[in-house]
Amino acid sequence: MTLLYALDLLGTFAFAVSGALAGVRKNLDLYGVSFLAVVTAVGGGTIRDTMLGRVPPFLFNDMNYLFLSIAGALVVFLFHSHVKRTYNLLVWMDALGLGVFNVIGINIALHAGVGYLGSMIFGVMTGTLGGMIRDVLINATPFVLTREVYASACIVGGALYCVLHHVGVAPAMNATVSALLVFGIRMITLRFGYHLPRASK
Repeated sequence: MTLLYALDLLGTFAFAVSGALAGVRKNLDLYGVSFLAVVTAVGGGTIRDTMLGRVPPFLFNDMNYLFLSIAGALVVFLFHSHVKRTYNLLVWMDALGLGVFNVIGINIALHAGVGYLGSMIFGVMTGTLGGMIRDVLINATPFVLTREVYASACIVGGALYCVLHHVGVAPAMNATVSALLVFGIRMITLRFGYHLPRASK
């Protein structure tokens, strides 16, 4: 098991937990909570693979992602009051997952023959679409569109990944550095409450 794969699984679990928590807050039943967990955890990657013609999507080639998503849903469903008290840990896991999902999405797109700009878009999709689908399903405006530095962190990290890829940096080093940049941006902006400017009313 490579470090990147291990972090990918960790991020999958963290995303699943966030989706399940949203379901619990909406008072959904076990299936609803589990569905939101799976959609949040693997939705972005599944749409990416479908658009790139990688069928069946990764979810069906490595069932660890599905099992972890369901495990995250069950943990939240049974122990949600305790899970909420580990918020800081979940934020760290979520930020790590975001960075890893982003570089994995970019790498897959590049290997599929997509150019740098398009690959960056696929990276953002991989990291954010699952959460956006979750929010739409529970009738909420996707938070990635309204607050916090989230997708924009993926754009910055994706730009670095593409630059390092272009100059020939080793893939493992490139992925590590770029994912850590996304993680760092996410945590720093969250810590100090930074966000992108909004239109004045």
